Amino acid sequence: MGSVNPIFILEFGDCEYANVQGESTGKVYAAHRERELRRKIWKDVEYMKQGIRTDLAVEIRESIEKEGEIPGVELTTEEDAGSGAKISKVIIKNNEGQRVMQKPIGTYITIETGELTVCEDEEREKIADTITRYLLELSPGTERRQNGILVVGLGNRDITPDALGPWVVGQLPATRHLHRAFPELLDKENPGIPLAAIAPGVMGQSGMEAVEVIKGVVREIEPDVVVIIDALAARSTERLNRTVQMTDSGISPGAGVGNFRSEISKKVLGVPVIAVGVPTVIDAATIVSDRMERALQKNGLTESEIEQFLQMLPEEEDRFFVTPKDVDEAVRRIGDVIAQGIDRAFGHPLKSSNYSTTDKM
Repeated sequence: MGSVNPIFILEFGDCEYANVQGESTGKVYAAHRERELRRKIWKDVEYMKQGIRTDLAVEIRESIEKEGEIPGVELTTEEDAGSGAKISKVIIKNNEGQRVMQKPIGTYITIETGELTVCEDEEREKIADTITRYLLELSPGTERRQNGILVVGLGNRDITPDALGPWVVGQLPATRHLHRAFPELLDKENPGIPLAAIAPGVMGQSGMEAVEVIKGVVREIEPDVVVIIDALAARSTERLNRTVQMTDSGISPGAGVGNFRSEISKKVLGVPVIAVGVPTVIDAATIVSDRMERALQKNGLTESEIEQFLQMLPEEEDRFFVTPKDVDEAVRRIGDVIAQGIDRAFGHPLKSSNYSTTDKM
């Protein structure tokens, strides 16, 4: 008989791995750890999809508990030197990261600030500068673009928590027509970039998907980049009206509240898409779950016991979303800051300061 390589059986928990002599036992163990890690990630993903509704990539990443790094996902955090805001950057690099995060491949930048409705004007100016800087990071070469920028304010202007997009559009000086018909009104040294802005409303108002309207406008004016503004949903009450998320991956309107609309992205429009959003609502079940979890922790339950208990709670068919009582003031103030950031990113082109958005009303 020929020589036979002995077989070793290595047991890890409920798994067994056969190791042929000559193979590294460390490699087998590493393969086991990788398999167990993926199983844990997918368990967390399924739990997250059932019980957590959020549009923020950083919250999804925080909700997936694991040791080490998530394959295909990179997370970095830092404090912005100018505004003091916490900056979190989630980069989804490949299809595996996309499957785990349930979000498209791309860069997601989250700016976490204090309460924008009560901070001083100087602080809001710094936050606007921070937004400007990261907008330019997500759209390199903007200053060399001649076709201009299309800013789209998504949402229903008649529902306050959803009115962020239309409000921002209302604060921006649209200048595309000036570049074409009245160039003498522009600063010759810094004419800025042609800017067009629309608020397509929602399907219940127009009978059309927002993406249908946007595709028609993009086909007609051929902008170099599209900037989408929308209200989002958060997992944490501490991030409501205090967080700005920017991404170059586009957006699926209504995803955070389970009302999925057609995707708006470069793949759909044929031009780069930057999405800017602020969470204004939170799932009521999330608030109840958080309060219950804290109460269980105070009573000495372990993390695994708490998780098991929460998973036993029935899934409600009707979901309720709540918003802070001062959301009207928050939308206006946050919208103003975002509009400032967009305006500065593309250069204010007007000679006279007498022009204001009220002239368009």
